[in-house]
Parts: sequence; structure tokens; C-alpha cells
Amino acid sequence: MSGSTFSSSPLSPATKPQHQSDVSARPQTKLGIGIDFGTSNTAAAIFDGTKVTMVRLEKNSTIMPSAIYLDREFEAFTGQEAIDKYIAGNQGRKVELSAEILGEARSSTGQIDELTSLPAEANTNYVYGQSFQDGSLPGRLFRGTKRLLGNKHNERITVFNRAFRLVALITPQLLRVRETITATFVNTFAGGNPKARVPLANHACIGHPVNFEGNESDHNKLALERLQESYRYAGITQQSFYPEPNAAALSYLFVNKQHQHEVVLTVDFGGGTLDFCILKRNATFYDVVAIHGIGLGGDHIDQMMFRKILFPLLGKGERWVREVEGKRVDTQFPFDAYDDYLINWTVSYMLNQNEYLTPVIDMIRQGGERAKKFERLYELITQNYSYQVFQALKDCKAQLSSEENVVLDIPEIDVTVGISRDEFEVIIAGQLAQFAQAVNQTLAKAGMHPSDISLVLRTGGSCLIPAVTKILEQQFAGKVVEHDPFTSVAAGLAIADYERLATTGVA
Repeated sequence: MSGSTFSSSPLSPATKPQHQSDVSARPQTKLGIGIDFGTSNTAAAIFDGTKVTMVRLEKNSTIMPSAIYLDREFEAFTGQEAIDKYIAGNQGRKVELSAEILGEARSSTGQIDELTSLPAEANTNYVYGQSFQDGSLPGRLFRGTKRLLGNKHNERITVFNRAFRLVALITPQLLRVRETITATFVNTFAGGNPKARVPLANHACIGHPVNFEGNESDHNKLALERLQESYRYAGITQQSFYPEPNAAALSYLFVNKQHQHEVVLTVDFGGGTLDFCILKRNATFYDVVAIHGIGLGGDHIDQMMFRKILFPLLGKGERWVREVEGKRVDTQFPFDAYDDYLINWTVSYMLNQNEYLTPVIDMIRQGGERAKKFERLYELITQNYSYQVFQALKDCKAQLSSEENVVLDIPEIDVTVGISRDEFEVIIAGQLAQFAQAVNQTLAKAGMHPSDISLVLRTGGSCLIPAVTKILEQQFAGKVVEHDPFTSVAAGLAIADYERLATTGVA
């Protein structure tokens, strides 16, 4: 299996930072490997001391969607294949919800049948819970599982009446990465000899955000423990850890040794988290001065786009007039009850219950111009189009990074609406304000001013948003550089592994 590469001269021993950890527990290998398991996408890289090779995780891409699909036979599919399976199985599928049976209750035990004078057969009633089963669901797709790692309440997730630990939903994705790395080694470094010794099959440098999502005080420790366990089950038993923004900076500094920047700020704005790292040059390499991270990413921006652009087209804000006990009642349609389900596509199928569908059907029946909006909402719910809607929003967001005006086209729910970049920036103004505040908080942690920063590296898919770049340019004029948004972290992790810069075990 081939991979894309970029080259540079090897790091000399003098470039190793003095604060490196003792990794003598792992035997020296000739190759370093880095795995960046992200919220939205996953990348992996191999470093041989001179060249970084990005592993081709998909047929035509080095980027693999962080996704797993389980069908009703519990066969697991990962990456783009997982998404394709989900779309093929759910396109236009009618959702059929039924209440989940939690147990049985006997209501007449001990009674005597008057006709036979014998004990009567006990009447058995099923006990139903608040959980519902989708009887026609062909499989479950999971994306963004990294966002759940720091939440202790997400220990187990039920899939078709079987409870799976969260780590079990991540392990197959990592196993695929490990197997693809092995194939890349054989084809790229061993001349295609399948019998060649594979020295990197059981070790890797693992990337992690500065702060995982989660509210508990120990959420970062919990997330790292779960991540470590998932990698171990995937066969990667010799592990080291390195912060993702630090890895992005390392890969840039490796390629651009001619730039002797005194202070480097890395901004890693991905799908689930926003991470910062400030490095300051010392006599041999760079010291970490400050790190900072918040739970803000591209997924949050997608949800805000859904709310601001699509909610009004689905009926939000409309009045609902109906007869209640012989009286005319005129209230605003209770769209808030649908809100959280709609912006979280993995649970939007729960709207297929009478309490949600009946008001929508009533609004359609009343006719008029607003009926079209509720017809869209009805189709979105009953035909299970949530994933397709979010993909259309992501595509629209990506287009706005290079174009001033785009068209959001979602044929599944008959939506075609033009959006300008200016309108988009107004929609995400709250997220942009959070971003700007986080930049200032990072500087404050380091006790620095914008003028103290020599270079700003922006990486991660969300850093492609022009408004994000504008915020950075306003504070660090002429110092902002884009650095491999989707592969810089994996490349840096591979270098860190080779140069033994990472820590071992869970920090």
C-alpha cells in the first residue's frame, strides 16, 4: 500500500529537547509511527529519520473518517465504508419505533379460579420503559466517539439490545489503522515482501487534545485511560503520548529548520476541540511554555448552522392554532422540544413518536405557506435524513472557505438556499468570540503579548474558516502560517515517536 510523502534532513541528536521522557521501556526501532485518532477524521504516519510517509488509510486518501458501523449481526465496518453502509441502509427508510420491554409483572398471582377452584393463571403484563427500539434499523453508525471519552456516564452504549463498552466502538477503527500501517510498511519499506519483519506493528505515539470534552474534574485522565485501553485492544501495546498541538508544531519545525523562530504558537482547531501550544526556543530545541484547550470544534459550528439556517425552514417560530377542550388555542409551535434531537443526528430517530409527529402532521393538515416547512420536518424525521443534512452543512461550510457565496442544496428535504460568507460569519459569531477569547487566555497563561509571538501555526479543518484566520491575523499580522490542516499532527507524532520525545503511560 502506497502513501504520500514529504522529505527533509533528519533531526540531529542535539535537537532533542532536554525535557524528553524516559522511554527505555520500549526497544529502539528504526521507524517511528504516529496515529492521530480525531473526532471527525483519523490519520497515521511513519517516520524513518529522514522522510515522513502518510499512510493511505482509505483507497484514495490518507484521511479516514472516524466512523464505525455495526449491522444487526454485529459485523463492524469502519471509515468511509461505515458511512456508505449507513447511507445505503437508511436512505428513505421509514423508522418504526416500539417501546422497549424492560421486564414482566404478574398482577394476579395467588388468586383462585371460581369455576375450577384451582389457582388462576397469573396475568402477565409487560413493563415498558422510556427507551425505544427502531425495529427497521439495519445498523448503527457512530461518529465523534472521541468526544465521549471524557464523560464517565458513557461507559456503555446499547446497540440492538447488547451493551458495548465505549472502547469497543473505537478499537475496530484503530485495528484497521494498525493493519494498514503494517501493509504500508511491507509495500513501502520492505519492497513488497509479505514475510518481512514488521518492527512497528505493536507500538505508536498517540495524539491527544490538551483538554478532552467533559465536565468532571478527572475527565482528561479518564479519556486517556480509555484511549490507551482501545489502542491496547487493537494490538498497540507499547504506547507513548504527545499533545496534538505540540505534534503539529514539531512537524512544521522539522520541515522548516531554516526558520529560527523564538516563540511559536500552534492553533489546532479540529472537529471536536480547540487546542493551543506555545513553544519557546532554548539552547537545543523548544520548551513548552503554555498549553490551553476548550471544547469547541467544527461539530459545534455545524450545529449552529443547522439552528440558524434550517430551523426557520422547518417550522421554528410558526404559530400553532388548534381546538383544545372546545376552546381555540393559539401558541407558538413547540419547536424547542425537537431542538436537541435535530442537531444530534445519531438520536434524531427518536422523534418518530406520536408526541412529536402528531403536532407536525396537524400543521401540515392546516395548509398554507407554512405547511411546506412542516412537510420538510416530517420528511427529515420519518425518512431519517439527519446524516445527509449534516453532510450538506459541512460541504457548505467547506465551500465558504474559498468562495464568497454558495448554495446550500439539500434535495432530500427540498431545501435550496443561498448563503454568503458574511452571513455565515454572523451565524457563528458566538463561536468566533469563543475562539478569540481562547487565544487571549493562552497568551495570558504564558504571560505573553501578541508581539512576543514569532510564528503562528494554524492547523485542523476548522482553521480553514477565513474568519478564524482573520482573528489571528489581527493579533499576529504577518506571522500566521497554514500547516497541513489534516495531516500535521500525525506527522509530528511519528517524529516524536522516532526521536523519543513523548511520555509513556497515561499522564
